[in-house]
Amino acid sequence: MVRQAQAQGRIPAVSAALHRADRPLWTCTVGQTGNDTPLGPETVFRIGSVTKTFTSVLVLQCRDDGLLDLDDPIGRHLDLPAHGELTVRRLLSHTAGLQREPHGDVWDTLRAPGVEQLLADLDRVERVLPTGRRYHYSNLGMALLGELVARLRGGTWAEVLAQRVLVPLGLTGTSPTPGERAATGFLVDAYSDEARPEPPTDFGAVAPAAQLWSTATDMARWAAFLADPAALDPTGAVLAPATLDEMRWPLTTTDETLWAAGFGLGLILVPQGQRVVHVGHDGAMPGFLAAAYGRRGGDGTAGAMGCAVLGSAGTGVEVFDLPHRLLAAAAEHDPADVPPWRPGPPAPDHLRGVLGRWWGEGFEYVFSWHDGALRARGADDPAGRPPAVFAPLPERPDVFRTVAGREVGELLRLTRDERGVVVRMHWATYRFTRAQETFDGYDFRTGS
Repeated sequence: MVRQAQAQGRIPAVSAALHRADRPLWTCTVGQTGNDTPLGPETVFRIGSVTKTFTSVLVLQCRDDGLLDLDDPIGRHLDLPAHGELTVRRLLSHTAGLQREPHGDVWDTLRAPGVEQLLADLDRVERVLPTGRRYHYSNLGMALLGELVARLRGGTWAEVLAQRVLVPLGLTGTSPTPGERAATGFLVDAYSDEARPEPPTDFGAVAPAAQLWSTATDMARWAAFLADPAALDPTGAVLAPATLDEMRWPLTTTDETLWAAGFGLGLILVPQGQRVVHVGHDGAMPGFLAAAYGRRGGDGTAGAMGCAVLGSAGTGVEVFDLPHRLLAAAAEHDPADVPPWRPGPPAPDHLRGVLGRWWGEGFEYVFSWHDGALRARGADDPAGRPPAVFAPLPERPDVFRTVAGREVGELLRLTRDERGVVVRMHWATYRFTRAQETFDGYDFRTGS
């Protein structure tokens, strides 16, 4: 598949890697670097906007550390001449309406402004859409978030990134500069086989949006972290798994006519069907295309499953689709081992009366005890739909919080009779009974 993509896309060099917790790292490289260095898994490519996922993680780290709130206007933390009312959340999800690039023709000059110039020119850039109206991609918005992180942490964006993400996760091949193992980026002529090198560029103050260089192996590991952080960062040193869950929640669709991809807090979400989603980002800079995605959900998906494909041609769009196909092929043809079921401890005595079938809103549900937690599913739910999971409130023994699945966040309350038997439940305030009843209490089983 990698060889086909390299040949069909006419890409001088392609490097692909697939990470998963249950197998050795898989890599494949095809082509030549275009310089004196040999092509291999440790060859460095520019990853463009995949950089945004790193900046987004840094922003959420600041939130988790109490340095900001996602609904803060960015002007609360940066002294800006304009657009300070735009919120951190809107900038992360590209729904702030801010224009795409900094002031000036940066793609003509290939000279990006420094931080002070970028901020000073903010009163010369437009908010091209009303805030919250729709998705509108903005490198400028991500540049502002990178400067926000730098100011809050007391260092440069690159210093904070290295200290708080790259070093803890062992991403030794990732850097704002290309180093000695970098491939050359090309533009391939549409009507001949000529490949002309693109000029090197430094993105200056826009670095938090697109500056990074990396290897396919590093980016596959990073994609696996975005999909399954607990496997690669079990102590939550970089980011808590619950925060990654928050980042992966879709806040907008990127195309209202297709609904084929969504955007969360700095992350692209690509549904694959059958309750599978790929989470990550694509990247493009002169001479390079990149894509890094982790896989979540579905039969055959292994833990910490991430894939990256990096290419050295600005027109080799096959790079964008290939990680999705590689992840799907790995899950289908080399699926994760199915762990054997083993008997477990019984449900607590005070909850045994909850287990079994209940009716709510005219529909039947099954409450059960698995893996140490009370769960509920619709009786007719498809097999792949996750159950609701409940956690007890310590100070209220017959009240539970829904912590996953349907009605997450809502309370489940148990009502017992004088013998202590659970005879009724209320979930998100809806009444649940052992028999099907109308809302005014008519029981079809007894006719009363």
